[in-house]
Amino acid sequence: MAAGTKTTQPNLDVLFRPYRLNTLDLPNRVVMAPMTRSLSPAGVPTAETAAYYRRRAGHGVGLIITEAAGIGRPAARNEPDMPQLHGEAALASWKTIVDEVHAAGGRIAPQLIHVGQKRSMLGADWTPPAPYESPSGLALTGQPAGRPMSDAEVAATIDAFARAAADAERTGFDGIELHGAHNYLINQFFSEDLNQRSDRYGGSTLLDRSRFAIEILQAIRAVVSPGFPVILRLSQWKPKDFNARLAPTPQVLETWLGALVDAGADAFHLSQQRFSQAAFPEFDAQLNLAGWAKKLTGVTAITVGSVGLIGDVYESMAGKNAQATSLDDMLARLERDEFDLVAVGRPLLQDPAWLDKIRNNRVDTIADFTPAAFATLS
Repeated sequence: MAAGTKTTQPNLDVLFRPYRLNTLDLPNRVVMAPMTRSLSPAGVPTAETAAYYRRRAGHGVGLIITEAAGIGRPAARNEPDMPQLHGEAALASWKTIVDEVHAAGGRIAPQLIHVGQKRSMLGADWTPPAPYESPSGLALTGQPAGRPMSDAEVAATIDAFARAAADAERTGFDGIELHGAHNYLINQFFSEDLNQRSDRYGGSTLLDRSRFAIEILQAIRAVVSPGFPVILRLSQWKPKDFNARLAPTPQVLETWLGALVDAGADAFHLSQQRFSQAAFPEFDAQLNLAGWAKKLTGVTAITVGSVGLIGDVYESMAGKNAQATSLDDMLARLERDEFDLVAVGRPLLQDPAWLDKIRNNRVDTIADFTPAAFATLS
């Protein structure tokens, strides 16, 4: 581990306490965060993908949330080798992955996605087989790009999310996550800038603009088992604007999250640039977004954002190494129940044995994150 990093964590045991999410028993509080790999040719995961996830399960990760997998819409993906969760070949491959993870003692949930108008951050020279879809025909810059989704396209997309969730349960997954963050389609509907619809999927308030997400959750709950966990990933910030807020105050956040819980969300996965950042410093100098979500709703809250590293993911994607660092602050927050689960991304991408090394006090063997890890399924 890099010089100056603490090598003792006095409250480490809290990380390995079991947790129950609906009917799903988790052996510890560590979640593997979803990280796009784009190494599934034509959307079909490979044997290497199965081995990649199995290694993390075998080293004790409590819950694996897979990389984003496109639902059954022609423009749901923005890269040719991004996985999908529909079609016979892809579902058969996912079944193999689920079986491998379960055999290693792990639990796994797919992250379901529709990218909306968001082009690839990896610069892939590719366009989907149908026009990109968005609430109001606007690119993320706010400039015109295509046309607004029709009522029929909105309905078909809601149905595609529900079919993917049902397929996930039939395939043996332990739950699902919806990607409602980071300027992808669900998040675009939340956005005042990008959702300028005048129908029931638009509106002047965040709650008004949440109808799309609410109807997706309701459609999913209608086709999966009552105890099947449904996680919703959310972010306040926008890429390159980490100070942006969809919910400007805790009061707005409470109304928004409460409606999503009522619609069927069992857990929130709250993305921040760094988990240690206060979500509303003018109201509480320390509580992060996951902390606010748990405080306001009482449902399971997952924190994520530069856990175990100095330097955020955008710096890593720009080619900069990220120094490994102490977990003490995160452990202290977990000890006082600020949140329930902790999602870890790049450290597990770098080293499948990361959690074993933490458990066995071998932190001195944990390497800094290097961007070369993005290109492999090691």
